[in-house]
Amino acid sequence: MNSFTRTGTVPDTQTFDPASGTLVERLLFNHRRIILGICVLLSLMLGYQALGLKLNAAFEKMIPTDHPYVQNYLKNRGQLGEGGNTLRIAVEAKQGSIFDAAYLETVKKINDEVFLLPGVDRSYMKSLWTPATRWIGVTEEGFDGGPVIPDNYDGSAGSLEQVRQNVERSGEVGRLVASNFRSSIVLLPLQDTTSDDGQPLDYNVLSSQLEQIRAKYETDNIKIHITGFAKVVGDLIDGMRQMQLFFAATLVICGIVLFWYTRCVRSTLLVLLCSIIAVVWLLGLLPTLGFDLDPYSILVPFLVFAIGLSHGAQKMNGIMQDIGRGADKLVAARFTFRRLFLTGLMALVADAVGFAVLMIIKIPVIQDLAVAATLGVLTLIFTNLILLPILLSYTGVSKAAALREAANDKFSQLDAQHARHPFWAFLDRFTERKWASGAIIIAVILGVAGFAVSLHVKIGDLNPGAPELRAESRYNNDNRFMVSNFSASSDKYVVMVKTPQYFCANYQTLVSVDALEAQLQQLPGVVSTTSLAALSKQAAAGMNEGSMTWYEIPRNQGLLNAIITRAPRELFNQNCDLLTVYVYLKDHKADTLTSVVQTVEQFAASHNTDQIQFLNAAGNAGIEAATNIVVKRSNVQMLFMVYAAVIALCFITFRSWRAVVCTVLPLMLTSILCEALMVGLNIGVKVATLPVIALGVGIGVDYALYILSVTLSNLRNGSSLSDAYYLALLSTGKVVVMTGITLGIAVLTWVLSPIKFQADMGILLGFMFIWNMVGALILVPALAHFLLKPKVNA
Repeated sequence: MNSFTRTGTVPDTQTFDPASGTLVERLLFNHRRIILGICVLLSLMLGYQALGLKLNAAFEKMIPTDHPYVQNYLKNRGQLGEGGNTLRIAVEAKQGSIFDAAYLETVKKINDEVFLLPGVDRSYMKSLWTPATRWIGVTEEGFDGGPVIPDNYDGSAGSLEQVRQNVERSGEVGRLVASNFRSSIVLLPLQDTTSDDGQPLDYNVLSSQLEQIRAKYETDNIKIHITGFAKVVGDLIDGMRQMQLFFAATLVICGIVLFWYTRCVRSTLLVLLCSIIAVVWLLGLLPTLGFDLDPYSILVPFLVFAIGLSHGAQKMNGIMQDIGRGADKLVAARFTFRRLFLTGLMALVADAVGFAVLMIIKIPVIQDLAVAATLGVLTLIFTNLILLPILLSYTGVSKAAALREAANDKFSQLDAQHARHPFWAFLDRFTERKWASGAIIIAVILGVAGFAVSLHVKIGDLNPGAPELRAESRYNNDNRFMVSNFSASSDKYVVMVKTPQYFCANYQTLVSVDALEAQLQQLPGVVSTTSLAALSKQAAAGMNEGSMTWYEIPRNQGLLNAIITRAPRELFNQNCDLLTVYVYLKDHKADTLTSVVQTVEQFAASHNTDQIQFLNAAGNAGIEAATNIVVKRSNVQMLFMVYAAVIALCFITFRSWRAVVCTVLPLMLTSILCEALMVGLNIGVKVATLPVIALGVGIGVDYALYILSVTLSNLRNGSSLSDAYYLALLSTGKVVVMTGITLGIAVLTWVLSPIKFQADMGILLGFMFIWNMVGALILVPALAHFLLKPKVNA
């Protein structure tokens, strides 16, 4: 055996040759003070940079800007009354109706205040008080109309009655005004930048301003409800403070368990410190490179800490074992570095490459997450593979920890079976044919069953409102109010209809649009639709004394031209070459969106001509439909590329396809079972959850590499598989158990988080931490029984 196996002897400092080891080892350990100085300077610089890190999210970063649907939206968004990023503020009268002077005065004040908010597209803002909200009526002299709230409104009983009549004739009942006349909406389309200085819209600030308005105007008789993408992001950013408390609790739990394992304060603190330094470096690199931290990448710093804790504990454990066998702290640090640096390096490179693969998903927020995760893992190479051993070469471990490790060392892997630790002896039995066969059979059954269940995993949101927040959260309560009181729900799908210039009011164009609306209205998820075609039918009836006999699209082009002059501008553009069909949905669940997309696509395929094209999609529901399509396509592609990268790096590490199979198959089982778990927990694959499985692969490969590298090393030295694996358990294996269980339990505490997104991530990450550990401890030796033999040339 070589000099740094568990039972080998370790030379002291006097007999140790400082010129031994690899070039990297000599450069690092023979210049320790320089390395420490560089790390201190980097920590100070990047720590200062981290103070400038912003928590924010941009609407365009959340959507697949390369998808054809989104491209259609981006090309035409300047001509759309509402795009995909719109706030709705519903002002509810708890008693009475909206036709009350005090109520209307409150709405006016809110309207005037939100008009000045940063990022509001004021030209398309709409409420009872905006001039664009108009009524149209038929009189004996023809059509008449005007603003819903006229210029001569004075709050008197007569004025209020006039407002009532205007509202009823405006066509806004169910859209801006609730059907029960007890609430109305202030509609705020948003831009991605502030109109004053062109800076990116700060959703955290905007959400705070909205909450101030809510607090200012809510009374015993007035209740305010706010929905929209900006409010969801604002609530998530606000919830980050609570999320950070759970991260801190996780850190404390990890520290306590690590101390229980080591019984050494200094080594425990150093492992935690180096993992925290990696997080600080990451948080400093992000603003330096021009990145913000958003609600979906907030988990990355914790993942970096978790991976760092796993690698740091391995280094600390190796040094503690060598010191327990009598080695000097410097020698122990160098021998541990020599044993585990390459394994740790390849594991971290595999993590980094796996995370970098997420860049293929053409959704900027996921690409930003990929950059952050890759940077974070790369920092661990310096903090936990290099800095930690150097620090421990100065501090060593406590005398109590060294004595405890020396006592443990008396149990050699070659002792009789009864002298072995019962837990490690149990795990070692999976190197036997009977136990290995049983484990593989159970794994196959789980894999087949899990795969069958995973086929039912849904793409997109599976619940109404904002699934990232708790069902009982204020936002989701507000959303339920919107859905139950307004037929024009907050989930709006917009079909764009392109025509030649001045052709939008053509009879054949409107007939085709009407046919599309008729099909969409048959879908169970569609609440209502509106378009220029629907307005033309209403106007035709109105021109004929309200007779529904005339409720159809007029064939007379002159009449159609007259109708369009009074139509709301959000239904068509200035050049009359773009119409919009607004489809109001009961929710934005995946099934609802899929049915609308398929209907529009099928209709477009049979009705598109040189004169008219039906284009998907705008509106928040249309953008989400495009996102779901990209997520569905990327899910399989991402996993394929992640595993391809992991397989390639494992082969470089082991130079054995057999060892690669032992490493990768347990990871694949974890991925399958994770998707099955998502089905059981009713969690859809979407922007927030798509990266989790890839991140789980990165975490799991660390466990397998550390166990398999030691096992292969001893197999090369002629040990039996049982002895080789048992030795791996006594060195790296027990740290895998400790970190897997600790991190798994720690993140499972996130289920208590008020943020549903964090609770879901806690369950999924906790499952993957623990199951990857189980796979490394049980399936790796079971597969090794059939694939690996002593003296394997790995």
